[in-house]
Amino acid sequence: MNNYSSSHNDPANYGLDELELADIHTNRLLHKSTVRSNNVSTKKDERHLSMGAGKAFPPPLPNPEDYVVDFDGVDDPEHPYNWKLSVKVYISLLVCFGTFTASFNSAVFSPGIKGASKAFGVSSEVGALGTTLYVLGFASGPLVWAPASELIGRQRPLIVGILGDSIFTIASAVAKDIQTLMICRFFAGLFSASQLSVVPAVLSDIYNNVHRGVSIALYSLTVFVGPFIAPFIGGFISSSSLGWRWTLYIPAFMGFASGTLYILFLKETYAPFLLVEKAATIRRQTFNWGIHAMQDEVEVTFYELIQNNLTRPIRMLITEPVILLISLYMSFIYGLVYALLEAYPYVFESIYGMSPGTGGLTFIGLILGQLLACAFILSQHSIYTKNLVANNYVPVPEWRLAPAIVGAPVFTAGIFWFGWTSFTPTIHWMAPTAAGVLIGFGVLCIFLPCFNYLVDSYLPLAASTVAANIILRSCAAAGFPLFSRQMFENLGVQWASTLLGCLAAIMIPIPLTFRIYGPWLRGKSNFVP
Repeated sequence: MNNYSSSHNDPANYGLDELELADIHTNRLLHKSTVRSNNVSTKKDERHLSMGAGKAFPPPLPNPEDYVVDFDGVDDPEHPYNWKLSVKVYISLLVCFGTFTASFNSAVFSPGIKGASKAFGVSSEVGALGTTLYVLGFASGPLVWAPASELIGRQRPLIVGILGDSIFTIASAVAKDIQTLMICRFFAGLFSASQLSVVPAVLSDIYNNVHRGVSIALYSLTVFVGPFIAPFIGGFISSSSLGWRWTLYIPAFMGFASGTLYILFLKETYAPFLLVEKAATIRRQTFNWGIHAMQDEVEVTFYELIQNNLTRPIRMLITEPVILLISLYMSFIYGLVYALLEAYPYVFESIYGMSPGTGGLTFIGLILGQLLACAFILSQHSIYTKNLVANNYVPVPEWRLAPAIVGAPVFTAGIFWFGWTSFTPTIHWMAPTAAGVLIGFGVLCIFLPCFNYLVDSYLPLAASTVAANIILRSCAAAGFPLFSRQMFENLGVQWASTLLGCLAAIMIPIPLTFRIYGPWLRGKSNFVP
């Protein structure tokens, strides 16, 4: 029960931040230093403290350390790192399906904007708020879901989040006016943000430094493949007899299915919370109510909840240069994904004259590029593993950034290629579609290594780090659909793409800069362990 080692007391294993650990340590020192004085003043205190029913206030526990449960060594099968591979795989597939559902839901309504706008008598710009507000919910939700997952475990936020997303999506589908549709889309996005912000923490719980990169690759694919699959599925649905409302019914049904699987099969993965459950089991078996987990010693008042948990992602985003700068780059990439949801239909429907469903099939080029990028990144995994073994399994986050150094110029080239081959129907439609392969390759080659870099750098606070990143990039993604179509129409496809390509070119040195100066920046952090 009390088998301690330096590795087990590390905050990375317990998920507690430095402030909380310092409070626990201070309380223990105060306890030890006052035991003697407490014994002297026991009789005096008994006159003022009472347990009720005439019982005197009991003396404190002799040594709280003896009552704290822990994992039984680094090979304890109860620790999530040591679970069977089959268990880890099915947990990964469950949570990644939930993430795919959330990201798919964010974009599948886009082809139905015209139908919804016509039904409610509003402009297409107002109808586009159905996508914008959902993504804006992505930016708001992590403030709740990430801290909650660090206080009550991962399982409950994921279940509540996906079911809440499904309920509000159903409400959007049956909406009788535009106000109801928009409000419900926002709250659907807020609840679905639980998948984006908590799932990376789940994968960090069950995979160590060697295998975490592979699992995050699967997560990143669901984040981007979902929005790119959604347009042609939504296009065929909205142009069929089903109509635009079924672009909302289908992701709602997917969400209910995911929530059901969570309830039936998803295990809790947060190590500190597993120790809480272990302590509760031992208390019931032994009737020794002093047995507890370290997480039980964290008593959070409402002020501390606001100060240390709910505002932590914002504080990290503002005060941590690593998180801010990497997130800015990722925000541009992520925002461009949602800009393409408007640019592709304009190019392939207005310029090439395709139907919504057929035009949406051109997103397959982007998906193919992402699959190639995933294969490329995984091919580099053996090099990362060799470096890790040579460094006694101590990870260096900057090792993750090599694929991003390759992906940044490829992404920029794809943007220029798309713009200068899609502005006229005299150029075959396969040319801009092929440019999507480079764009998709670059998107994932930038996003995935940068995401792994942030998780590795701030592993004890992975959920809050991911939340800070999601807040910024979702705000950017929410804004792009509002102006991207007008930008491509008014500037012309070639010049709008040139503007975006120049911005991408300016950002090419960012991964290389962090590869060189990242250790120095992390050394000045107040959150990096």
